[in-house]
Amino acid sequence: MSWTRNDYPDSLKNLPADVRNKAIEIANALLDEGYEEGRAIAIATDRAHQSEEGDISDKTEYHITSHDDGWQLKKADGKRAILVENTKDKLLSKAKDYVTDHSGTLVVHKEDGSVEEHLYQR
Repeated sequence: MSWTRNDYPDSLKNLPADVRNKAIEIANALLDEGYEEGRAIAIATDRAHQSEEGDISDKTEYHITSHDDGWQLKKADGKRAILVENTKDKLLSKAKDYVTDHSGTLVVHKEDGSVEEHLYQR
């Protein structure tokens, strides 16, 4: 079964239109290659996000790390803090907005410097 811009799986309905249309195109090609519908939808959605929004590896990486005055946000290769807050929670809230506005990814560290989590903003 092929899908169209007006007739597509429910799992694609909440995607932005450009991503959804690309996913439909990719999913139809995968179906033609013999993929099962569920697998085709999953692969197509992932590839459409990468195609329309850019690969994560192209994005600037920012880090939240401990600082003498609390916590700081820096670029991965940066020498100076972009933002500093006395608590991690306060900084995390501001950092998410900053990273999203600058089309980046965010790596949050624990106080000992180890990685706590990776946040990929879309």
